[in-house]
Amino acid sequence: MQGNGIERSLEIAIALTSVFFVVEVMGGLISGSLSLLGDAGHIFRDVFALALSLGAVKVAKKLPTKNKTFGYHRVEIFAAFVNAIILIGISGWIFWKAYQRLLLPKPIESTTMFVVAVMGLLVNLYVAFKLHGSQDLNIRSAFIHVVGDTISSGSVIAASVWIFFTGQIIVDSILSVAIGIIILISAFVILKDSVCILLEFTPKEVDFDKIVEELESIKGVENVYSVHMWSLCSNVHALDAHVLTSNRDLEELEKIKEIIRGRLKKYNIKHVTLEFEYGKEES
Repeated sequence: MQGNGIERSLEIAIALTSVFFVVEVMGGLISGSLSLLGDAGHIFRDVFALALSLGAVKVAKKLPTKNKTFGYHRVEIFAAFVNAIILIGISGWIFWKAYQRLLLPKPIESTTMFVVAVMGLLVNLYVAFKLHGSQDLNIRSAFIHVVGDTISSGSVIAASVWIFFTGQIIVDSILSVAIGIIILISAFVILKDSVCILLEFTPKEVDFDKIVEELESIKGVENVYSVHMWSLCSNVHALDAHVLTSNRDLEELEKIKEIIRGRLKKYNIKHVTLEFEYGKEES
């Protein structure tokens, strides 16, 4: 899946999940199922994840300008931060409604609940099929979100069948709390990751010491220091560093620079600034 194919698949996935989000909210309100509304919250998270993936693909095509030298990469992170706050609010609402339902149970139309949940399962399976197999990190992340929502839809189906045959509507509140917990956990993960990027922490998937050690193993490199690593977005990292060398040959220095860039590229460190120095390291 490349280029326009990725964008097209994401656009279809966003359209389907957005429409079904509305359907599931309506189905939850009509049936009285809180777990169905909780699953709609899950769908909302997926729509946002898919939108971020599509945004990342489109942003990658935009060239930097003199006013926006790093382009629009941080838009993804800001959107993720806002999404996390909204998801925390959604999970809080689910917990509150579940508490109210436990105190004052309300009848649930299990048939409507079942039909809507089955529709959700089919939509999620189709979207997962469209996204499956991509090597793009953003698409793979979105795929994982959709797989999680597929499991959630399956749980709602099981709950609707249980309610239909037993009449035990408490299972709906219990399931809604479970879904709320899943949403809350994912929200805090998104919040933590986005804050770390906004504060320019070292990327979590990067081993700082290992990279410095690897760069210092390159022939001609005596020491690497004053190293700074940060992320522009979830999969684009940057590095600046001082490189101590005794080699003053310009051609050799250029070779060393290219080797360093090649080593860093495998860690998704694409923006690299190196300052070569000679003699003893300055403190």
